[in-house]
Amino acid sequence: MSDIWSYSLSVFMGFFAIMNPIANVPIFIGLVQDMDKTQRKKVAKTSLITAFLIVVVFVLLGNFIFKVFGITIPAFKITGGILLFYVGFEMLISQKSKIHHNPDINDDTRIAVSPLAIPILAGPGTIVTAMNSVTKVDFIHIVLVISIFAFLIILTYWAFIFSNQIIKSLGQNLIMVIGKLMGLILAIMGTQMIVQGIKLAF
Repeated sequence: MSDIWSYSLSVFMGFFAIMNPIANVPIFIGLVQDMDKTQRKKVAKTSLITAFLIVVVFVLLGNFIFKVFGITIPAFKITGGILLFYVGFEMLISQKSKIHHNPDINDDTRIAVSPLAIPILAGPGTIVTAMNSVTKVDFIHIVLVISIFAFLIILTYWAFIFSNQIIKSLGQNLIMVIGKLMGLILAIMGTQMIVQGIKLAF
């Protein structure tokens, strides 16, 4: 039982660090600032359902994808670790990705799918975290990963819905600090994945 709790906590922290509902609030506000309340809800719902479906596909078909493309677990862990480290490093140095701001996007459905669902919510880091969590595990662990990710999706939805209140309550500075802490966690997780990959390879 303790192993299950430890595994669940590890998966939750991984997803929370990469998705970070609070730190994504300013991004959401920036993308929907010209929309009314109904449109904002629609964008939040569509983006999160899309992100959830994408990650679930990779969780369920991860092993099949590995076999089709001849991907080995050590190679996946090393590459995934590099990706996670890069995302975490960008967060630490406060470097904004170009995907977070696209003034040419006007259609709310398009915003929900890209860039919000892909790659902000279900980007390489999220997919890597999900697939890494289900390598060589049983069905119960797969269900746990999907359930934990669903819980994060619900948290993110409410964070988006109450985005204006969150900004007013916490302030930009505290949100920036949270983002940097999550970046540090991601960078450490990425390094750990690289170390594990190297050990498995040799």
